[in-house]
Amino acid sequence: MSQLSDNSRLIVVSNRTAVDPESRAGGLAVAVWDSLSKRGGTWIGWSGQLKDYPSSRPRLVEDGAVDFALLDLRKADYDDFYLGYANEVLWPTLHNRLDLAQFDNDSYPAYRRINRHFADCVMDRARDGDFVWVQDYHFFPLARDLRAKGRTGPIGFFLHIPFPAPEIFRAIPDAPDLIQAIAHYDLIGLQTAGDVKNLRDTLIEELGGVALDDDCVRIGEHIVRLRHCPIGIDVDAFRDEVNSEPAQQAVARLSQFLDGRKLMLGVDRMDYSKGLPQRFEAISRLFDTYPDTHGTVNFTQIAPPSRSRVDEYKNLRKRIDRLCGRINGSNGDLDWLPIRYLARGYKREELAGIYRLAKVCLVTPLQDGMNLVAKEYVAAQDADDPGVLVLSKFAGAARQMGDAVIVNPHDLDGTAAAIKMALDMPLAERQRRWQSLYDGIRREDINWWRARYFA
Repeated sequence: MSQLSDNSRLIVVSNRTAVDPESRAGGLAVAVWDSLSKRGGTWIGWSGQLKDYPSSRPRLVEDGAVDFALLDLRKADYDDFYLGYANEVLWPTLHNRLDLAQFDNDSYPAYRRINRHFADCVMDRARDGDFVWVQDYHFFPLARDLRAKGRTGPIGFFLHIPFPAPEIFRAIPDAPDLIQAIAHYDLIGLQTAGDVKNLRDTLIEELGGVALDDDCVRIGEHIVRLRHCPIGIDVDAFRDEVNSEPAQQAVARLSQFLDGRKLMLGVDRMDYSKGLPQRFEAISRLFDTYPDTHGTVNFTQIAPPSRSRVDEYKNLRKRIDRLCGRINGSNGDLDWLPIRYLARGYKREELAGIYRLAKVCLVTPLQDGMNLVAKEYVAAQDADDPGVLVLSKFAGAARQMGDAVIVNPHDLDGTAAAIKMALDMPLAERQRRWQSLYDGIRREDINWWRARYFA
């Protein structure tokens, strides 16, 4: 594969873009926007618009060195490509939830059709020397479609979520076609060494690939390079947000509610991979097991809705509503609400202030590619009086952040005990753990991630 030269532009493809400056938060959006704005290029993605008869040509928007090419979709295509195949087949399978995968929904043809539609847009926008950089599971087949249309330049891919073991992946009825399509990329970045191993093993077992070393697999005459690239954050930029006016306003409002109580915090999309029911149950065990937490701490869960049209997410929302009501009803008092559950999103600046205020942050997914909330929480802390990160062993971030309090979210009593330990942790230990975590996220930040991917 030809290397990325200094004058190469990036042609980024993802389902959603950050054309709206307010949306330039979160793992994919921050990472891609930062890379594009530094190098220049085009970001191709869905416009967010559903049309009866969408135009075959994208809407173009310029923002500095970045051009956006935004494609409309028909509602039927959105339902099958995004809600159907991407989120009812690929998302649960890649998160090891075969019990939730809808393998009989007949949406694969739409998934393939939309990939070809995006490939047409790439062919129209990409120059010979550009590097095409495809983001995430919505576009597994895109490299093969581009090769079929004559694209010979380098095509890279980054998977922001986990890649499962071969025996899980092959449960997908279309797995043979998908893995053949994935093998057309030149460079594939993954979040953890375990993800690299799983994809390497799948390429070998399903396609007869030959491992040239730990990171390269030869399939016929083509070599696929697999690279372990855990994504990072812009630490300085996030720390700066703590002192912003929105952050200070959020702190003032929340402090008034807390009235001196310690804040335990969770920030997640409403998604079954995040382990929210298990987290709420662990909080319930905390209140049941440690009476001194009554009236002295509050748990606030921020969980904006996600994919609200998918049945599993509707059911999850109802389950969380019931759990919150039960826990508050059993433990609350006239002047104390144990849990605040906020089913809405907050701006990046506001979150920075809320992170700073939290004495404990719970990042306890059942499965997660990375989870940048863990890194943002550490970045936001006061070095003189830092909070404590409680982190699931099943988050990709746990591989880099060993000085967090690591938990198994399925072990409710163990998680409750870990939260209590975090609440009671002496200052010297909190400072030691935080400094180690902070040094790690600074060392392996967003710039390190980008350099590692394109090395």
